Amino acid sequence: MSTTENVPLTIVPPSAAPQTTEVGSYFISNYPPFSQWKTEYTAEALSALSQAPEQNSAAPLGLYIHIPFCRKRCKFCYFRVYTNQNAKAIEDYVQALIREIELVSQKSAVAGRDLLFVYFGGGTPSYLSSRQLKSLRERMSAYISWDNAKEVTFECEPGTLSLEKLQTLKEIGITRISLGVENFDDRILEENGRAHLSPEVFRAYDWIRDVGFPQVNIDLIAGMIGETDENWQRCIDQAIAMKPDNITIYQMELPFNTVISKEMKELGIQSPVADWPTKRRWVSEAMDRLLADGFHVSSGNELVRNPETDQFVYRDNVWRGCDLIGTGVSSFGHFQGVHYQNLDRIEDYMDCVNRGELPINRALKPTRHQLLIREFVLLLKEGHISAARFRDKYGVDILQEFSVPLQNQQNAGYLTVNGDEIRLTRKGLLQVDSLLPEYFEPQHRAVRYT
Repeated sequence: MSTTENVPLTIVPPSAAPQTTEVGSYFISNYPPFSQWKTEYTAEALSALSQAPEQNSAAPLGLYIHIPFCRKRCKFCYFRVYTNQNAKAIEDYVQALIREIELVSQKSAVAGRDLLFVYFGGGTPSYLSSRQLKSLRERMSAYISWDNAKEVTFECEPGTLSLEKLQTLKEIGITRISLGVENFDDRILEENGRAHLSPEVFRAYDWIRDVGFPQVNIDLIAGMIGETDENWQRCIDQAIAMKPDNITIYQMELPFNTVISKEMKELGIQSPVADWPTKRRWVSEAMDRLLADGFHVSSGNELVRNPETDQFVYRDNVWRGCDLIGTGVSSFGHFQGVHYQNLDRIEDYMDCVNRGELPINRALKPTRHQLLIREFVLLLKEGHISAARFRDKYGVDILQEFSVPLQNQQNAGYLTVNGDEIRLTRKGLLQVDSLLPEYFEPQHRAVRYT
């Protein structure tokens, strides 16, 4: 949920794409591309927030809260984060965050609506102290409440956790913990600039289980610098032994403004990250072993223990076009058909909200066809789609609308089409983001993504 620099996203057949992991982003999280969102369109977002939804037609409502602080910046991180911040700097930011929530809660499109979900992202939300977390929850509740929310997710870095802090998270209503493990090998963690080491992972996980949360997710990254076949298998062993409810596995990328990508440019070194075929093989091996252990594939990145109970409410609704209030520096929102992003410098963000203004920096109102494309490409990341959904919602037959890319990708072995059902093969699931731009409108296939 941050701003990045990116290379033009040019459509090439996945089989012809570079195999090495070069500088650039490949992960698709929205449409139209972020580079098309403009400051001159912010009035569209403000208008959407000011118009009460029509009776019985309001979409589910979610809240994203960006906490931009970290103990240190990982070498592969491209998010808007700030390190080495003291208690006063954090309190000043939290005060601005509360002020923004107050302002947005008064808008006609938000007032009186219940939250279905809340997501604390970062940065490192668990960088906040127990006292700061309790204060944030208490002050927020004067304007908006998650008492009845189905899911409240909180991202955690292992080294910032304590038993007291986890007890506080349970007390303030967190229902889903997402623990950023990434790897279990200390040498690899250090080489990639992670703030934590493996002893902190195991200690934090024991506390998480002792306190007890309805859902616990752990993140892993396939292809970190220094990764080997042997160590990756040990990582899978350990993930299975921990028995989390959800496991998210990302394939390592090198966006432009990471430490690694800057070193590659300045020092003229080759990519230190495993190539794409190797990363896909590692993820596929993890899927095989986790499926054998009783997990189920939820998307190209996620596996869940029990599909009936281990649902990622945030993802499921954001990908289906819910209303999302984005709060905090650089955060993204989607409201009543309008995309928007907040100011991406903390000083500008705080100055704006302290003046009593919503800190929206850029926006875009997609056409109905663009909203259809957005929903289609994001849901395809789950591995299967029914054409009936789009006929019912948009009055469009996607089998005809996307007949050319569907045929191309079926011929290449990335997916199958059986009646109304489109289903990715394992080959397609492992590189789904590289398939999605073929469904974009022509004018967006060769523009910068962010």
